[in-house]
Amino acid sequence: MDAATGPTTLSPELAEEAEAKDLLTLGVEEEYLLVEADSPRGAEAVEDVFDRLPPDLQQSVQHEFQRTQIEVASPPQLELRGLWESMTRLRTGLADAAERAGVRLVAVGAGPAAGPSAAIVDAPRYHRMRERFGDLSPGPGSNGMHVHVSIPDPETGVQVLNHLRPWLPVLQAATANSPFFDDHDTGYASWRSMLWERWPTVGPTPHLESYEHYESVIADLITTGAALDEGMLYWYARLSANYPTVEIRMGDVCPTLDDALLLAALARGLVATLLREVEAGTPAPVVSQPLLAAAHWRAAHDGLEGLNVDLDTREARPAWRIMRRLFDYVRPELQRHGDLEMATVLMGRLRARGTGAARQRAVYARRGSVADVVDWLAATTRGTE
Repeated sequence: MDAATGPTTLSPELAEEAEAKDLLTLGVEEEYLLVEADSPRGAEAVEDVFDRLPPDLQQSVQHEFQRTQIEVASPPQLELRGLWESMTRLRTGLADAAERAGVRLVAVGAGPAAGPSAAIVDAPRYHRMRERFGDLSPGPGSNGMHVHVSIPDPETGVQVLNHLRPWLPVLQAATANSPFFDDHDTGYASWRSMLWERWPTVGPTPHLESYEHYESVIADLITTGAALDEGMLYWYARLSANYPTVEIRMGDVCPTLDDALLLAALARGLVATLLREVEAGTPAPVVSQPLLAAAHWRAAHDGLEGLNVDLDTREARPAWRIMRRLFDYVRPELQRHGDLEMATVLMGRLRARGTGAARQRAVYARRGSVADVVDWLAATTRGTE
């Protein structure tokens, strides 16, 4: 929720290399839950964790809205392998700091265990948000994943946003990682998505005529009081307020780096593919806002294990069929960016293992308690499961 979050600043050297190779840079933000060491309940320990961070990680770690949450932002990368190494270092270092503070780090979309809502971080902006919008974040906190992909300029970025709209529901389905809330199975693969929709500016990105139109919509939202500032534009894809990127932000935080890196690769491949369409003058698909909202609801409900909405035919189809079509659609750009081999392996792993929601439910079916699910998530977040 913090307007200042995002990948660290692109160095001149990396910008020059990206331009010379005609490649797009990539960055990832992940939000995590802090839980007690011996129970699945949220732990309001964010300051204690910050105090135990090694100096080399501090620039990449930020507060989130509630005191049970913490966020990381990777440096921009050209190679998926570099992003893997960066995110591994951040997850491992943050998990170590959490354990030194007597808590655990968990990559989950919404806190599974029952308990009171966590206190917000003591920051002026967050207090203003609570005063304006009330308690729209029940439980210990909702945690997402945001992918930043570079764009040449804001005007082109707006056209990319228009082309992205029909593809985001299946990406949302692939990240589904929050079936449990308040100690029970909600029936949704991503309950975080339903909690998140309480905020007035959350939802599918509308079709936009131009960057001027984009800015005017933001101004209207601020004027009406639905947003405090541009950082509260919580559309499922937006232009970053601080970086020359498109930010894809509708997904739950993924339990494993396998899942996160696959989604990052697909996001870059998709933006690169759509940039070619924008450059060729191809019109964006016409998709009504109600149908798009229905597709996102279906994604939150089913994940990849059920149905998703094919926005070409307006019919519900097996979600994995649409996921495969997306992979094939972006394959040339995966290849051009050097991501195809790794993305193919990661796609196979996701197909074999299922989404985070499916894996959580499998653990619950075997072990019978939300506490066991959180134990599994803590191990998976660190990469030891």
